[in-house]
Amino acid sequence: MELNSADAQFVERLSGRVSPDVFRPVEPRYLEEPRDRYHGKAGVLALPRTVEEVSALVGAASEARVPVVPYGGGTGLVAGQLLGEGAAPLVLSLERMNAIREVHVSENVLVAEAGAILSDVQAAAREAGRLFPLSLAAEGSCRIGGNLSTNAGGVNVLRYGNTRALCLGLEAVMPDGRIWHGLTRLRKDNTGYDLRDLLIGAEGTLGVITAAALKLSPQPAAKGTALMMVHSPEAALELLALAQEQVGDGVSAFELMHRNGFDFLSEHLPQLRQPWSEAPEWCVLVELGLSKGSDPVEALSDLFGEAMERDLAYDGLIAQSEAQAVDFWMMREHIPEANRKVGSIVSNDIALPLGSVATFIAKAPEKLAALGDFRLNCFGHLGDGNLHYNIFPAVGRDRSEYENIAVQAKDIIHGLVHEMNGSISAEHGIGRAKVEDLERYGDPVKLAAMRAIKAALDPQGIMNPGAVLRA
Repeated sequence: MELNSADAQFVERLSGRVSPDVFRPVEPRYLEEPRDRYHGKAGVLALPRTVEEVSALVGAASEARVPVVPYGGGTGLVAGQLLGEGAAPLVLSLERMNAIREVHVSENVLVAEAGAILSDVQAAAREAGRLFPLSLAAEGSCRIGGNLSTNAGGVNVLRYGNTRALCLGLEAVMPDGRIWHGLTRLRKDNTGYDLRDLLIGAEGTLGVITAAALKLSPQPAAKGTALMMVHSPEAALELLALAQEQVGDGVSAFELMHRNGFDFLSEHLPQLRQPWSEAPEWCVLVELGLSKGSDPVEALSDLFGEAMERDLAYDGLIAQSEAQAVDFWMMREHIPEANRKVGSIVSNDIALPLGSVATFIAKAPEKLAALGDFRLNCFGHLGDGNLHYNIFPAVGRDRSEYENIAVQAKDIIHGLVHEMNGSISAEHGIGRAKVEDLERYGDPVKLAAMRAIKAALDPQGIMNPGAVLRA
């Protein structure tokens, strides 16, 4: 079905239904993304304040057959927030819907509007003596609605699960403009299909999330952080298993990092302190969160001692202060920024069964070598099998020299991941960048079901057309 561009006539249709100041000039930031690889367009930009205004905007878009692109913090890396082709859309930013509506401390629940910045949600939980454990490098600018729409992951998935696991209920506007009042705080509700889980991860293609009831957790009484240098990814995986044997659910994060990431930091972010004169080939960043009466430094010392005895680790640093722990995490969190400054040929966000991670890391360079000379930076959330496997030009060469083989390089990685029963998108989503890859590697029955759901809920195809599924 052909869609129409959002224009002055569309704005006039909304006269009296929303405040005039809802509409704003379209600034360039709404049409760009962090890697500057995709660019969007907009016929109209709207910044509603209430769910009723979102309802009016989406309802009018449905009547006029105007595409709607929900916009969160703009931090997405697969172009889900940008529509570059077809009718000029209504770009719907929820940044003014940023309130923390309620905090129920005894229930460990916080209700936030979709435009709330993740770090503000974390702060509100902290003020209540609780923890909202979702943690991302972009947490100072990404918004809860976008986190939910992409089912964001981050560094604490190992212990707390991804965003889907942290949500009890949603308020959302459906493609016809009706409001779904699903903002339940219930832990159990077995009354039919779970619309919450359908909207989480849908990337705005089935409706607009406007608020969420989020799960909180107790703050760990004591935290400990360590860097441990390991001989190989195999050793890192054995160390992960050892840590879980010794500390159980106390392992909050377990991040794998490669020497090239540290070299990129030294080259482009030299102000960041690195605690070694020569970077290790492989190391892991381990964080523990323990209960009252436990000593995380002692637990990490015991873990490191056992790892040395088993020849899994050969050196290590246990943070002796919060400031030192922050320094360790600053390295990990700034690797993506250093990557952007180097300029990748291909960036891959993949997931693998834990038992296949080391095999993948060994095989991928061999397969890529047939195409040419590359630098590789493999890092990520080893505890949940999520690797960021990024391919860069060789020293002295530019990304533009590899344009003719970039797609082949991506196909090699995705093909190997598929062979190993992994996923071509672990936490970034599909957006528009990976639609063809989803069609190529996705299960056909699943894809058919997804298209049927999309057609049933959004028969006019106005919700973020071209994202996740081909328009």
